[in-house]
Amino acid sequence: MSAAITSDETLVIETPERVPLHFALASIGNRFIACAIDHAIQIVVLITMVTVFLMISNAADVGNRLLNAPKWVIALLIIIQFLIINGYFAIFEWIWRGQTPGKRWMKLRVIREDGRPISFFEAMVRNLLRVVDFIVPPFYSIGLISVFATERDQRVGDLVAGTVVVREREAEAPAFAEVFGSAISDPAMRRTCQPVQFTADLNQLTEQEISVVESFLRRRWDLKDYPRQWMAWRVSMPILFKLRPQYDLATFTYEGFLEELLHRYREKHRFID
Repeated sequence: MSAAITSDETLVIETPERVPLHFALASIGNRFIACAIDHAIQIVVLITMVTVFLMISNAADVGNRLLNAPKWVIALLIIIQFLIINGYFAIFEWIWRGQTPGKRWMKLRVIREDGRPISFFEAMVRNLLRVVDFIVPPFYSIGLISVFATERDQRVGDLVAGTVVVREREAEAPAFAEVFGSAISDPAMRRTCQPVQFTADLNQLTEQEISVVESFLRRRWDLKDYPRQWMAWRVSMPILFKLRPQYDLATFTYEGFLEELLHRYREKHRFID
């Protein structure tokens, strides 16, 4: 996959099939609103925890209780506070494939600079460095400067982790119902791409996920090249995130991966009822 090129708030990534995918970079306004939603959730959770703690404890004796509490209790409270304040963004972005509740509400997503889904390491790195963005008052001042100064609107954490925040543009690719709702015209098992060799545990996949892959491979030739590559990318992303396969990036293509995935899965489950 080639290096990304940026132009006019758009990130252009060339897929292994040599088809450029255009990602709209998230605006500062949308990112601010998403971040405000996430911080509001954090504040609500923290207030709820403090309220519950005060309700089950004597409020006037809270200080003494904490001072005399066992070390493991204090350590647990510190870990919980850390997870809420610092781990919130990293955990959600890892589990929700680059999204937090705020980003999901605003239809934003964090992806790698080459268009692939972020890993836990990248989610952790970009969010541990979040403190750098708002360490100087007013909050997120360094982050704003970094976003304005970089071509891909990246804050410090994004620069180190190699990630970008984009807006989801589902209109660029046909809706899943539009592609899979009509009659099937092409065999899903037909190979047209060089097989992508990869290592992964296919037992993690569900029949519903395989059905989506199969439906896409059957219907893909009814699409033009650009929408087809968009759909191949969209179908592959959640599977790549779930399986975390090992593969050779130099020979990887999204359609080749989906073809190989379906063949392996059907071969393995051919005689299973």
